[in-house]
Amino acid sequence: MPETLATLTNLRNQLLDTVAPSAIRSFDNQISSIPGIIKLTLGEPDFNVPEHVKAAAIKSIEENDSHYAPASGKPELRQAISDYLKDSRGVTYNPADEVLVTVGATESLASITYGLLNPGDKVLVPTPAFSLYFALIKMAGAEPVMIDTSSDGFQLTAKRLENEIEAAGDQVKAVLLNYPNNPTGRTFTKTELEDLAAVLKKHELLVIADEIYSDLTYDQDHYSLATLLPEQTLLVSGLSKSHAMTGYRMGYVAGPAGIMRSVAQIHSYLVVCVNDATQAAAVEALNNGREDPLVFKKAYKKRRDYIIEKMTKMGFQIATPQGAFYVFAKIPDQFGKDDFKFALDVAEQAQVGLIPGSVFGAGSDGYVRLSYAASDDNIKVAMERLATYMEKF
Repeated sequence: MPETLATLTNLRNQLLDTVAPSAIRSFDNQISSIPGIIKLTLGEPDFNVPEHVKAAAIKSIEENDSHYAPASGKPELRQAISDYLKDSRGVTYNPADEVLVTVGATESLASITYGLLNPGDKVLVPTPAFSLYFALIKMAGAEPVMIDTSSDGFQLTAKRLENEIEAAGDQVKAVLLNYPNNPTGRTFTKTELEDLAAVLKKHELLVIADEIYSDLTYDQDHYSLATLLPEQTLLVSGLSKSHAMTGYRMGYVAGPAGIMRSVAQIHSYLVVCVNDATQAAAVEALNNGREDPLVFKKAYKKRRDYIIEKMTKMGFQIATPQGAFYVFAKIPDQFGKDDFKFALDVAEQAQVGLIPGSVFGAGSDGYVRLSYAASDDNIKVAMERLATYMEKF
């Protein structure tokens, strides 16, 4: 193995010093070698991609659909995304310059932050939140401002948003909202979004709406800020969660052309384009597979209710998730607030993998996140093991 040239060992983008490696992946890797462990750590659906979607990808490969696609995505896919968003959000996006196909929703977010933010800009992020947001904002030279929502049932209120905007000052350029939320599963009602939209419209801020879990809501219909504020919202989503297509890396972002130009420009530098087979599969999923998520939703809701019942009896406090496939649970007081210590002990003693809550930002200390995108059998055994562990105390 080659040794790094000594004079190059310190060659590094200094912005990397402001971010840490993915704590979720790091902790998952740390506990993966424990014999017999059942991991409820990652947001990885246990379902297979629907057969008709797989067939479309296979057909693309067999027909030698293997050349560079347009940077923004194939026209038929951008049209399918536009049609889906018109039906689900009531907003008409021009496929030519208002829809961008990306390598997963992660690349959508990277293209947005790199394309639109400048050093000194601030982005408000309600927490708990997916830790990726903080890293991407910092790598763009901007500053993430965490809004701890733990005292409000993990919901950002319009009044709190107004106060935070005023406190942060003129450098605030955007608000990043993820709903349904990872890690809490909380989402907004139509009325709550209307109240937030009034504040955002008043301050003329960019809205980055991460709606990757929008097809997985359980107790209410999904409603979008893009419906209320299409002129200032970038809607981010994809098919990883709705169609169990995590490995296909299929995402997209839609928004007004005046904003999208810079996002598309950065995207073309980062990845050139998304692979052809993934795009063919996505066309099929959006045009002929809109009912596919309903099968997953039914199973996820059953698992959610089962886990909440079991963990509540164990002494955990849980704000019922309204979407996505995570439970964010407060550790009983007798265990203290060191969620890393608790999660590691549970992994080693009970062979159950959970994610320490504090990786999700302000207001997350003393919590653990678990994913119920796992098989029913694994969830049942994991709850039995966790109950036995908790009974020891």
